[in-house]
Amino acid sequence: MGCLGTISYTFFLLSYSSRNPIRSGPEGFQFSRALKSSSRSMYRGLSLRTSMGEETAASMARQDERPSRGIECSVRKVPHVLTVAGSDSGAGAGIQADLKACGALGVYCSTVITAVTAQNTVGVQGVHHVPEEFVGEQLKSVLSDMHVDVVKPLKAALVVDPVMVSTSGDVLAAPSILSVFREELLPMADIVTPNLKEASALLGGVQLETVSDMYSAAKSIQSLGPRNVLVKGGDLPASKDAVDIFFDGEHFHELRASRIKTCNTHGTGCTLASCIAAELAKGSSMLPAVKVAKRFVEVALDYSKDIIIGNGFQGPFDHLFKLSRVCNSCKGQRFKPSDLFLYAVTDSGMNKKWGHSITDVVKAAIEGGATIVQLREKVAETRDFFKTAEECLEMCRSYGVPLLINDRVDVALAIDADGVHIGQSDMPARVARILLGPEKIIGVSCKTPEQAEQAWLDGADYIGCGGVFPTTTKENNLTIGLEGLKTVCLASKLPVVAIGGIGVGNAHSVMKIGIPSLKGVAVVSALFDRECVTTATKMLHSVLMDVVSTPN
Repeated sequence: MGCLGTISYTFFLLSYSSRNPIRSGPEGFQFSRALKSSSRSMYRGLSLRTSMGEETAASMARQDERPSRGIECSVRKVPHVLTVAGSDSGAGAGIQADLKACGALGVYCSTVITAVTAQNTVGVQGVHHVPEEFVGEQLKSVLSDMHVDVVKPLKAALVVDPVMVSTSGDVLAAPSILSVFREELLPMADIVTPNLKEASALLGGVQLETVSDMYSAAKSIQSLGPRNVLVKGGDLPASKDAVDIFFDGEHFHELRASRIKTCNTHGTGCTLASCIAAELAKGSSMLPAVKVAKRFVEVALDYSKDIIIGNGFQGPFDHLFKLSRVCNSCKGQRFKPSDLFLYAVTDSGMNKKWGHSITDVVKAAIEGGATIVQLREKVAETRDFFKTAEECLEMCRSYGVPLLINDRVDVALAIDADGVHIGQSDMPARVARILLGPEKIIGVSCKTPEQAEQAWLDGADYIGCGGVFPTTTKENNLTIGLEGLKTVCLASKLPVVAIGGIGVGNAHSVMKIGIPSLKGVAVVSALFDRECVTTATKMLHSVLMDVVSTPN
């Protein structure tokens, strides 16, 4: 059973009608479209080719002539994706998957429904096609009122997921549809995302059984007109990884992720395409958008692998990471940006100075308000550190606070810690991600926008930016000041925690820089170079709370 289809408004009106039906309509074609308001001329030109005709073109034109509302210049524009799709009553694919995927990535999604299905995890029991004219009415209604968001300057983006062949191998599009697809839709596409069976259908039945075949297919499909191609290898025989091949017309990129063993895969194609569209609507370039989308699907599948919804062989997965598959009391903590609010970093030298044990100070910091803990140990033997880290992890789990290990991926793996924090001279984040898997938290120390960008591309969850101020805990540490912190925060696509010389006296000035990506402060001396760690933590927590509760 393939995913519930989504159909381009242009392609739908060119080819999906009562005179030329698609077999198993709800499986149809999918794409999500993000349009730039300033590209209306292109959009109007396309609409003139459809059966919506001159009336729709005039409606689009009138959008440009409307006087703007007085509040628009002062209200932040929300990234906006338009998706045209069928409705899945089981909510695993189609419109429902698009809405959930876009929402999870912080993007508004407007919709046009092409079909209503009676569908569950067992199969499709019924289909009601929405009349072509009413699909046009929905489009006119949305586009006459809403501005679908900017993707790139002076360019609209078309993300095409050609759901033409089901998971079981059934061909869902007649030869005439395939012809129109190749000749009409692909040349307009910014990216097309076929799986192996769909890529084979697009290429006339060529068998695709190896990664090398995928490279050839990506190049051949790109020659049909789309700017970019992502051939998805989820069904590649005997592959230990989920391998996708991305081709932009010049360069190939082999994208690998963990292969998640789960039956809850319904809607993965819809979700991937919608995530790509969402990232493009937020301003991302194509390859980073694809990487974010691929990782999102991987993490969602892993998170949802044990969820049971329905009795069929292909269940849905949880896009919003809210459905708990087991009791969290004995499991790790999923990362939330708010975890960075008061980030406690331990120091063995300070513990020795005050006669504190690591477990004692970790407990004290948590009770004082620390929201995440990092164990930093540079001198202890691995065996001793391992034992201490296990004790701290048990304590953190009992409080529901994530525990990260500084640098030592081996220790994090051995105790099943919640994640690691690594520096620029340590193991690359992309390698740590491969070793730790999709659910673990990875933070990276960064001083520049370039380093922040690389951390994002490598799959990190957050960055630690600094040192902001001079500090005694790290020798020869270049400070970047508040202006440097602002620069990195503005450039970062990841949540940021500021670190370096921060304490009660200056935490207010750090948090008041007012950049949304800055989520908190990471501190060492301000908490642990004190006789009473709990009191010190409470004081700093109070300062931070005053900042966030005081209007700018």
